[in-house]
Amino acid sequence: MNLVIDVGNSSVKLAVFKKDELIFKTTVKLSEVEEEIEQFMLKFPSLNRAIVSSVGKLKNTQIKAIRSKIELFELTHKSKLPFKNEYDTPTTLGIDRIALVAASVFQYPKVNTLIIDAGSCITYDFVTDKNEYLGGAISPGIKMRYKAMHNFTANLPFLDTEKPMSFIGSSTNSSMHSGVVNGVVNEIDGFISNYLNEFSDLTVILTGGDAEFLSEQLKSSIFANSNFLLEGLNFILKYNSNE
Repeated sequence: MNLVIDVGNSSVKLAVFKKDELIFKTTVKLSEVEEEIEQFMLKFPSLNRAIVSSVGKLKNTQIKAIRSKIELFELTHKSKLPFKNEYDTPTTLGIDRIALVAASVFQYPKVNTLIIDAGSCITYDFVTDKNEYLGGAISPGIKMRYKAMHNFTANLPFLDTEKPMSFIGSSTNSSMHSGVVNGVVNEIDGFISNYLNEFSDLTVILTGGDAEFLSEQLKSSIFANSNFLLEGLNFILKYNSNE
């Protein structure tokens, strides 16, 4: 059994995989990760390997403590990957994007695939049917857009995400909801359309924290999978363990 450790800015996602099946996941505070992993080892005694991403956010003492409990693989830009990386600046490519591309290669081999991760930022990553990663795009996510309007203007409020009732906002709040949400939806549909013009046999994956919220509003045909990054990390661990 494998343990996947996905480190964010203030929290950590922990997931347990039995081969390719995700059997348990949770989110814990960054400061609690050692204690939680210790509990995981007791709850799942068959755990024998782990992968950690975004290591820079963990202290060296935390890494050592985890390594003392379980065989640990650290995902870096030098790790062996199941695709050809054609990115011009490979060392600047986010570890999370690497994991998403790996997941697409595993689940949709030899297929032109666009992975859209709707989180703090919205990232677009494209993999060809020859398993070549070409790159993509990065834009502000939903919450970042709400926050930017509040922070960089004098009077606009900071709003929680809300599906607009109409594309015509009849108040300041509804205008902001329309601008943010409809703006993101039209951006995503536009990107998909651009890729379809070049690659008619395109498969589109939508993941990330806002995937469920957005999936019902998009015109394009997509596969929504909130666990895609975790699945990619598990695949990279297996790939580097020669399974």
